[in-house]
Amino acid sequence: MARTTASHATDEEIALARAALGKRNLVFVGLMGAGKSAIGRLIGQWLGVPFIDSDTEIERVSRMTISDLFANYGEEEFRALETRVLERLMKGGPRVVSTGGGAFMNEITRDVIKRKGLSVWLKADLDVLWDRVSRRDTRPLLKTEHPKQTLKALLDKRYPVYAEAEITVISREAPKEAVALDVIRALADHQAMHIQEAHK
Repeated sequence: MARTTASHATDEEIALARAALGKRNLVFVGLMGAGKSAIGRLIGQWLGVPFIDSDTEIERVSRMTISDLFANYGEEEFRALETRVLERLMKGGPRVVSTGGGAFMNEITRDVIKRKGLSVWLKADLDVLWDRVSRRDTRPLLKTEHPKQTLKALLDKRYPVYAEAEITVISREAPKEAVALDVIRALADHQAMHIQEAHK
């Protein structure tokens, strides 16, 4: 496949990435700070499909912020609402969907995403994540005495589950365009591999 070293995907890569989706949603999973919304929004623009942030959608339907939902109803109720919202989002497509860090941990939600979407794990190391999330005080799960230790505990618990995503792309300290390009190329490679398998 023709590759360019520029920070833009080739027309062939874009076409293959779109084909990889078909009518499915491209669903970004990963920890807070991985860049799911920023990268997802950019991928949506490049592929010419709508972008939806599931947390924004949850806030819209509940008319409450994520922090208020956690504070007033607890994590269990929030996860139930999150599952309902994602089940509804998965019925349409194609589009790009970014999910909250805990969404893929829910077995029901994970099953819906696997059946009706194409999942991409944006994997980042602890220091990259901490550098990003420590700039803002809006993460309900990090309102603890030792937030970085809490983040590491979440990483240790969730990474084995995130690894079930169909595609893994490293989220690193680089312009978002560079990481988005990695996603497009991973999708293109994913589709090219399926084409090869179909012709065997």
